[in-house]
Order: sequence, then C-alpha cells, then structure tokens
Amino acid sequence: MLAYLCLASAMMIVGAYVGFSKLLVAVLPVFLLAWLRFSIAAVAMAHWLPRGADEPPLDGRSRGLLFLESFLGNFLFSICMLFGMREATAISAGVIMAGIPAAVALLSWLFLRETLSRRMLAAIALAVAGIVVLAFTRAGPDDAHTSALGMVLLVGAVFCEASYVVIGKRLTGNLSPRRISALINLWGLILVTPFGLWAAWSFDFGAVSGNIWLGLVLYALAASMWTVWLWMTGLKRIPAAKAGVFTVFLPLTSAIVGIVFLGERFTTVHLIAFGCAIAGVLLATWPSRTAASVADSATALRK
Repeated sequence: MLAYLCLASAMMIVGAYVGFSKLLVAVLPVFLLAWLRFSIAAVAMAHWLPRGADEPPLDGRSRGLLFLESFLGNFLFSICMLFGMREATAISAGVIMAGIPAAVALLSWLFLRETLSRRMLAAIALAVAGIVVLAFTRAGPDDAHTSALGMVLLVGAVFCEASYVVIGKRLTGNLSPRRISALINLWGLILVTPFGLWAAWSFDFGAVSGNIWLGLVLYALAASMWTVWLWMTGLKRIPAAKAGVFTVFLPLTSAIVGIVFLGERFTTVHLIAFGCAIAGVLLATWPSRTAASVADSATALRK
C-alpha cells in the first residue's frame, strides 16, 4: 500500500504542477524554464549523487538506461508536450494523453515480458475511459482544429512517458530511487543547457517578480526531485504495467486544479470520469484471491 501511495502521490504532484506551470510559462520561455528547473534541482540533489554502500558501480548498461530515462522522460517529453500543445486543441490533447496507461502496458509486455491479466487490461481500459470522458468535457469553440504535427508530437509525448515508466523499472533493480532521481536530473541539465543559455541571452531577468521566482523553486523541486523519488520508490515494488494505471492521477489532478483555482465548472461528466479512473486503480491494486490464499498459507506456516 505504501508503494501505491507513492505512485499516486507522484502523479498527483505532477498533475498539480502542470496546472500551475501555466503561470511560469507566461513569464519564462520554455527552454529557459526547463534549464532553471534542472539547475535548481541539481543543487538540491547534489548529496544524492554519491553511490551507496550497497549499490554496485554503474556499468555501461546502467549508464545507457539513465541517459535514455532522462532523454525520453525529461527532455523529449517536455518538448513534445509543450510544443504539441501549441499545435493541438485541448480536447485532442486530452484524448491522446489518455493513452499513457495503455502505452505503458504495451511497452511492459514488449520489453519487460510482464504478463497482462484480464483484470489488468480491464483496469487500463477503465483508466483510459475516465480520462477520455474528462477530455471531452473540455471541448469548446476553440477546439476546432488539430494539426498533424500536433498529433504526432502528443503521441510522441505519450510514448516518452511510457518509456520513462518501463526504463525506470529496469533501473530500480540496481539503483536507489534517490540516486536515479539525481542522475537523470543531471542528464536533463546537460541536455537542455545549450537551449537554456540561448534563451537566457536576451531575457530580462529583472522583470521577473519574487512570486514567480518562488514558484520556480517549488516547481523545480516538485518536478525533478519529489515526484521522481516518489515514483521510483513505488516502482521498485510494483510491476510497470500496474504502475502505469496510476498515471490517471496526472490529468485528474490537473482538472481539480482547474476547478478549484481556475474557476472551471464541475459537471456530472467530471464525476463519471473520476469514477472510471478510481475504479481502474482499485481493480488493478485490489488483492487477488490467489495472492490472498498465498498470504494466508504463509501466515499459517509461520504460526
């Protein structure tokens, strides 16, 4: 249950800062925002970088996976999502991003050889259905056109996020969640630095208010430190396909932020979407009869 709580908390924090990051993007260019985020988090997580006494040295395979985890899950995901949103309507973006749990399940089956039970497939279907229902409530007069480029970028973001989950499962077998968080953030900083310096060259930093700087620090800690550590901690004990179901909390939390802080109207359709998503999580995480029987047998043997 602690692992489930870590996964849910990680995605809820992501959903919250995605909503609030609109305030930062309105003031800071995208690449500058990303560069400052990774820089602040690199300082905060510097003490997480050293290898623990019980951890093996990094081999070539682990280094490659860490690079891919950061490149796909941090760098490329942010680019595809932020620039894809400029070319796509809100409804199309929501429907496309609803495919994250299914993409995680597919990649887990392909690369981790995880078996997908009927119950897990049903849980994924419920999770996707909840987000699709939620996405359709965002339709409006402006949601009239989505370019092919926007759709491609958003589909790319879906598989980047799914790759982040699957690769993270591989990494948690050898490395601690803290060290994974620090290392992939460091790679993210290296990748985005050229773009960040280019954006900072002509930017007027003096025009940024104190509240924005405070928000930037909180955003950096949440996006690069807290959420990654929570996600990797939960992922260490949970199969990737099952963990992927918890990505439903990302758009659902974003919706809550919109309703509570941005004045969006809560409707019956929202209630249905929340119900589908929570049902999917419960279906995926509820102990099976077989697992319960094994646990009972183990308890009896100990007695």
